[in-house]
Amino acid sequence: MNNAVHPQRPLAQVVSDATEEIKEFAQTRFALLKAELTQKFQLLKVGVLLAAVAGILLATAYILLTLALVALVASALPGSPFRWVFGFLAVGVSWAILGGIVAYFARREFVVNSLTPERTIQVLKGDKIWIQSEVKSTL
Repeated sequence: MNNAVHPQRPLAQVVSDATEEIKEFAQTRFALLKAELTQKFQLLKVGVLLAAVAGILLATAYILLTLALVALVASALPGSPFRWVFGFLAVGVSWAILGGIVAYFARREFVVNSLTPERTIQVLKGDKIWIQSEVKSTL
């Protein structure tokens, strides 16, 4: 090997340079992962909020439907009007429909905005290919 073309560097310098490059590589990838996950969690806030609203609406529907059932049973007793039964049923079914609609939108938010850090995975796949090509070219 010709030293004029490929000057010899001390081993400590080579190790130091490699360590710095690895640190920079890792920091860049970590920053990319952190940025992507932060973005994903921002998007998931909407889904979590919708899920909470759906839970409240469905819990209300359960309470109202239970009260309607109680009113239905109570209406079997003489002298009790039926109008309360239909009122509780109508409100309970309405809350259940609204809760179902909100739950659908919450589920859709979770499906659309997955937690997988796609960009980071693509960059790491590219890095893998680059490293493999570098190893092959040195061999």
